[in-house]
Amino acid sequence: MKKILFIILIALGFQMPSMAQEVQYEKPTWLFGVAAGANFNFYEGTTQRLNSNLTVPTAFKDGDGIGLFAAPLVEYHFQNSVWGIMLQTGYDNRQGDWDQVISPCNCPMDLSTDLSYITVEPSLRFAPFKNGLYVYGGPRVAFNLDKSFTYEKGTNPDFPEQIAGPAVNADFGDVENTIISMQVGAGIDIPLSSNMQKTQFVLSPFVSFQPYFGENPRATESWNITTVRVGAALKFGMGRKSVIEEAEVVAPVVGFTVNSPVNKPGEKIVSETFPLRNYVFFEKESTEISNRYVLLKKDQVKDFKEDQVEVKSPKDLSGRSKREMTVYYNVLNILGDRMEKNPSSSITLVGSSEKGPEDGKLMAASVKKYLVDVFAIEDTRIAVEGRKNPKIASLKPGGKNELDLLREEDRRVSIESNSPELLMAFQSGPNAAMKPVQLRGIQEAPATSYVTFKTEGAKEAFSTWKLELTDDKGMVKTYGPYTEEVVSIPGITILGNSPNGDFKVKMIGTTPEGEIVTEESNINVVLWTPSELEEGMRFSILYEFDDATAISMYEKYLSEIVAPKIPKNGKVIIQGHTDVIGETEHNQKLSLARANNVKKILEKVLSNSNRSDVTFEVKGFGEDVAKSPFGNTLPEERSYNRTVVIDLLPDNKAL
Repeated sequence: MKKILFIILIALGFQMPSMAQEVQYEKPTWLFGVAAGANFNFYEGTTQRLNSNLTVPTAFKDGDGIGLFAAPLVEYHFQNSVWGIMLQTGYDNRQGDWDQVISPCNCPMDLSTDLSYITVEPSLRFAPFKNGLYVYGGPRVAFNLDKSFTYEKGTNPDFPEQIAGPAVNADFGDVENTIISMQVGAGIDIPLSSNMQKTQFVLSPFVSFQPYFGENPRATESWNITTVRVGAALKFGMGRKSVIEEAEVVAPVVGFTVNSPVNKPGEKIVSETFPLRNYVFFEKESTEISNRYVLLKKDQVKDFKEDQVEVKSPKDLSGRSKREMTVYYNVLNILGDRMEKNPSSSITLVGSSEKGPEDGKLMAASVKKYLVDVFAIEDTRIAVEGRKNPKIASLKPGGKNELDLLREEDRRVSIESNSPELLMAFQSGPNAAMKPVQLRGIQEAPATSYVTFKTEGAKEAFSTWKLELTDDKGMVKTYGPYTEEVVSIPGITILGNSPNGDFKVKMIGTTPEGEIVTEESNINVVLWTPSELEEGMRFSILYEFDDATAISMYEKYLSEIVAPKIPKNGKVIIQGHTDVIGETEHNQKLSLARANNVKKILEKVLSNSNRSDVTFEVKGFGEDVAKSPFGNTLPEERSYNRTVVIDLLPDNKAL
């Protein structure tokens, strides 16, 4: 019978969940240790009658000094509470030197003291966030230990042969034997031991403040002391043992799904000749280059190339574009790079400031300094000027509306040059735009073409998870580890040079306890392919504020650069824009006038070449913020919105 019962108990034991016990210790409730620090003492009030035998000719007033604080301590932390109590009792030095004073005989007088106490400081402790940070406060009871002073009176400098009297070393009279005041402070407990150890050590840096009230060391006169104490305490205590039972780990349940889209070829793309505005705008009251502009360090110059600021072309040609502003904000780096490659080129920087020419010149000087210091451009190749108003101002005489925005645009540095390698083709003069930047449209696989792996509940269930993909030849690729629940991987990363493929997918999750959980699935991956269609081209020309006649300066550019690139049987879309300054109706007419001027020039060139195969589409969007190429918050955005955008499309089809 006994043997049968023994076998049953063993069998039941194997069926029970396995339990693990791990010994840990709670934070100690009692802590003992020592505290040490420096007392920064500040004297105020007056002291003249030092004791019954000595009254100095002139009263001493302010002073300061640094003294030692050292004390054993004990703390009690109420269990499961933010409250506690503290007690420090030890040596408390309030020494200091008074500021030197001059006696009626024109003799310098010095006074110092080594005042010190035995201090008793009980405090209430409060840790509001239940972490190491705490604040404390309570009374201070101090018993005088030392009240000595040293007094010295020098000689009149007008009588160099005069001999100074000896220093007086004595004790202050009328010193309070007991002082009752207060103190408040804050500290942070930094554990030095783990909770796996019974004896736990804690380091606690602290700072306390002991204000002047109650801190008068003498019963006479008005001398008082304010003290700031900075130090640290080293404490230790015994933690109470706690046993944490860990039940058998149950594998978590997660939802694992895979989505591999059927990929279609990409859309047409556009390459752009982007005009580079020759203005650098400055913040109000500042002569330093705005942090909106990309500023390189000297060791980054060797890696800078114009095409490094190129980004993917947007599909929507009429939508807002952030990439062009990225190009513009590199204007100083592009300028420096071009000047470095063309050592015969030179520029003039013209700073314009509403505060006057001197302020404008400082703005120009900051741009010059950047080019000289970072790109190592020779100082003699860059001239600087200062003006109150720019040569081509946005704020016109007699203007009445939106003057703040116009003044903001006129606070700028204009880049002027006669060097053709820096300028737009067929351009010269103070309003000539810089040579445009060529932005090559690049087709990239859209995010919608990526293979998506979703492990629902992974954040709670796993510390990390990874993927193993096995192709039909048995080759295994591993991806991860991951912590997020959804991961998207480009098809080309999975397929390499293959157009498609079948894969077995294994999700391998690791729980915080180290357990492994797996889920499996199958996918077919199809590689996204770029479009083989011919790409379009985009050109832009810029205008000054409220200007429709500036088209004359672009006529040769449109005739000899843009028109010859119009494809056979192509389509030309011309879109005029303005900024938001001014009346809406006026801006609408202005944008259309700009667009029609461009059309007229291009039509004339095509007619002279006996071409009638091109279709035109002309639109004037005015200040329509939904169609503006850029925003209107910053002066550079408004400056770029004064534009005509010209899209040259093949086969009479829009992009």
